[in-house]
Amino acid sequence: MNLSKTKILQPIQKKLGSTNIILVGMMGAGKTTIGKALASSLDKEFVDSDHEIQERTGVKIPVIFEIEGEAGFRKRESEALLELSQKRNIILATGGGAILNPENRQLLKRSGIVIYLRASVNDLYRRTRHDKNRPLLQTQNLYARLNELYVQRDALYRETAHVIIDSGKQGVRFLVQKLINKLISIDFNTIMQGDQSNIMQTIMVDFTPSAEKRSYPIHIGHGILQHIDLIVSCLPQKRVAIVSNSTVAPLYLEKLQTALEKQGVRTMPIILPDGETHKNWETLNIIFDALLKNHCERNTTILALGGGVVGDLTGFAAATYLRGVPFIQIPTTLLAQVDSSVGGKTGINHPLGKNMIGAFYQPLMVLADSATLNTLPDRELRAGLAEVIKYGLIRDPAFFDWLEQNMHRLLARDPVTLNEAIQRSCENKAEIVAADEKEKGIRALLNLGHTFGHAIENGMGYGVWLHGEAVAAGTVMAAELSRRMKLISEADVQRIRKIFIQAGLPVVAPEMPAEKYLELMLLDKKVESGKTRFIVLNRIGEAVMRADITPAVLNETILACMTE
Repeated sequence: MNLSKTKILQPIQKKLGSTNIILVGMMGAGKTTIGKALASSLDKEFVDSDHEIQERTGVKIPVIFEIEGEAGFRKRESEALLELSQKRNIILATGGGAILNPENRQLLKRSGIVIYLRASVNDLYRRTRHDKNRPLLQTQNLYARLNELYVQRDALYRETAHVIIDSGKQGVRFLVQKLINKLISIDFNTIMQGDQSNIMQTIMVDFTPSAEKRSYPIHIGHGILQHIDLIVSCLPQKRVAIVSNSTVAPLYLEKLQTALEKQGVRTMPIILPDGETHKNWETLNIIFDALLKNHCERNTTILALGGGVVGDLTGFAAATYLRGVPFIQIPTTLLAQVDSSVGGKTGINHPLGKNMIGAFYQPLMVLADSATLNTLPDRELRAGLAEVIKYGLIRDPAFFDWLEQNMHRLLARDPVTLNEAIQRSCENKAEIVAADEKEKGIRALLNLGHTFGHAIENGMGYGVWLHGEAVAAGTVMAAELSRRMKLISEADVQRIRKIFIQAGLPVVAPEMPAEKYLELMLLDKKVESGKTRFIVLNRIGEAVMRADITPAVLNETILACMTE
């Protein structure tokens, strides 16, 4: 190892000491490849549990499966893990099914920092389709088998892991550095004491490997708003304008100002009226007036402290004031934490359409403190869950299953469960946004239910239905449309209705003439060549955009969804 590399790695090596790092994940996730590279970087010994089993028995894994079956192999695996966990200063790559045994899960959590290397089923299929040495994957329909195993195991990996890293299409060197950065940012004492509610997770929105200066972190945790260093460290100038509203400001503004000023940062509050009805030019000008009167410069950072309306207004102001100034998102509602604060969509409403005027403009950072949800009204919390459910429907079936099982914990505001839901939602959105920043392709899938939902918001009058409530009813309408297009079954539609009912959200569209719905949907941003394009479901966990929908089917869908 050269001297410059040693100097860079010294802090993390000192922090880790002889602590073990344990890698879990599906077969094909990269545990062996990444584990070896990480061990080399951190000067630790690399150990592969499958290799250890083969060394002890003298035969390969497929032979053990053939002779002793999976049960026999799992028994040997548990014995090997029990022995390997006694070692120190190792990087341990576990077998994909090691976490199936609850005793193994507890053992791994006690034995070191557990990292879940997560990859999509598509990536796993690409990496394992020619592999003849994995007994569980010797099947004619490999993709279906991988999907079955992923759905079975993903929640268990998450339960076991202290850290989750996506190991998709990024190179090994990039992933190792990402892992090291993550390890630097976490509190090992908190992890080892088992207090998951206080663990901060950081997700990077990485647009391209060659444009890292445009990438930014999303910090997620309970009580992390007090970590002022996260904000101060990315300020280009020790002066900020804090935009909030009349509801949020009394709760958090003074504490934030005091903490920033202790760090030598001058603050200037800008308080807006609260509510969707104020997401307009008049309110936007309140921000501009304050920035101009106080001679704010190009390096003055604007902080958005509030929900989606505050974030959208602040982001649009930042994008246009002096042709662009830095801004930071500090979302205080669930909907903003999982959706509107991530991805750089900013804007205002117009009487003729929602979010029709705005800009794509990325923040320096997003700081999502789940503790702020303790002051959120129940109705607002439920509204945020509509956007959380959306991610499971459009691309993450395992997350959808998890939500069905954990909805009661989310409604009870359990910190660990909320952090998990926020993290998983942000991971899904960050991946989509990084691939399609300006919504020219897959990013449009994030609008499942929104074409109908925006028509509901506009038709009923902004603020009568909360955005999440309208999206919930709109998503049920999109599901019904998908069924009428013979893409999903009636059982799928009922399952979708059920999870929204579990969340306490509306599943029946408001009474409004079908012609009015159709008229308002023509104002949707996805309209192209005069045709409204809809996001529909091929299955739960896979969405697609379609424009070949007949007026008759659309009309039938609207009428059917206005009744129970």
